[in-house]
Amino acid sequence: MTEILSPKLVRRQYGELTLHEHWCPGCNAMHQIAVDTPFRNGARWTWDGNATAPTFSPSVNITLRFAPNSGRAAQVCHYFIRSGRIEFCGDSSHALAGQTVDLPDIPVEELD
Repeated sequence: MTEILSPKLVRRQYGELTLHEHWCPGCNAMHQIAVDTPFRNGARWTWDGNATAPTFSPSVNITLRFAPNSGRAAQVCHYFIRSGRIEFCGDSSHALAGQTVDLPDIPVEELD
């Protein structure tokens, strides 16, 4: 089930897990934040309830690891979302590292 909270934020149900999702312009992908129920590792964030200019705390740190023989290095996306802006940390491995950008609208094809 997908609940559109705003053009920038959706809430999706995956079995017993409910996640808030947004579009990341650094990764060109959706990212998930556990607010209502924690991830299996216990990670959980707070959300200020503002769907159009959200703040989540603490920072989000996503590391994508690839198969050892793939020839691809791990990718890191580390950021804060504060007042509807994404503040990318310098250790992110994409072109927006160290920059702050507005939280973009979710592409319509990602809302299915």
